[in-house]
Amino acid sequence: MALRTVIVTGGAGFIGSHACLQLSAAGYHPVTVDNLRTGHADAVKWGPLEQVDVCDTDAFASVIKRHEAEAVMHFAAAAYVGESVEKPGFYYAQNVGGMISVLAAMERTGLKKLVFSSSCATYGDPDTSPIREDTPQRPINPYGRTKLICEQMIQDNARAWGLHYVMLRYFNASGADPAGQLSERHDPETHLLPLALKATAGTRAALKVFGTDYDTSDGTCVRDYVHVSDLARAHQLAMRYLDDGKESVALNLGTGRGHSILEIITAIEAVTGQRTPWEAADRRPGDPLRLVADTEAASRLLGFKARYTDLTDIMRHAAPTFGLKVQDVRCA
Repeated sequence: MALRTVIVTGGAGFIGSHACLQLSAAGYHPVTVDNLRTGHADAVKWGPLEQVDVCDTDAFASVIKRHEAEAVMHFAAAAYVGESVEKPGFYYAQNVGGMISVLAAMERTGLKKLVFSSSCATYGDPDTSPIREDTPQRPINPYGRTKLICEQMIQDNARAWGLHYVMLRYFNASGADPAGQLSERHDPETHLLPLALKATAGTRAALKVFGTDYDTSDGTCVRDYVHVSDLARAHQLAMRYLDDGKESVALNLGTGRGHSILEIITAIEAVTGQRTPWEAADRRPGDPLRLVADTEAASRLLGFKARYTDLTDIMRHAAPTFGLKVQDVRCA
């Protein structure tokens, strides 16, 4: 029997490549669509690569037809909060423009299953924690606003021509494939964990901690750090959910546990046995105080529960990709 083909936009990126690994292991045939502006061709290992920009509707529709795809997983996007504040036009062009093109190509080819990579940034700075799916979505930066607009576009298209979707609002992706087949690579790098690990390894300057005067236990922002392999598995479960013909839904993906930036630094030092140099810096515009997921809905509907809930697991899997040795310790 032929494998079910899924188009994975952004499949050469950090989360997309891990999703391709998980899809392949679950019996799907992932076809990566990536312009390689920020992705890496050598991360495409479990299916073919189509070097196409999703904003090119005709080219994207051609890929769908040629591979006789049954669904789309849409990861391709610009995804840096700070950059979105500095370059909002670019973010609207890439994220909203890309979504317009993907939906147009899907409608044109009759493809009706979509798993969308959304974000907790759509919630902004919520009044309550943990964050439920019915928490008001009030994004406070252009990145979050583009993701919310994409969600609204998906819902509108679902009403118009029968699109079925799962929108996954995930929290801070972190870690790396436990088997070492993939890692986190961004250029320029802006994500906390790789920046902290590079600082620990001595391959970059001290980590800048943006804001040490927040109303948290140690003054630094609190986030829900979810292992990238858990995120990838959740996307595969979302694909199976759509294959089973279930109702469209938006779901949070996280661990349900929050950790401050200084707790991350402490965990890195415990796991590597090395000091992580850091320095305090001013708050960044668009950074919420606390973002922690309520995970009940994803557990109930997808059967998803994060397997890597200890910071040690995240550090142990990520640290070797930056040339760091790990110690056998456990963190809170």
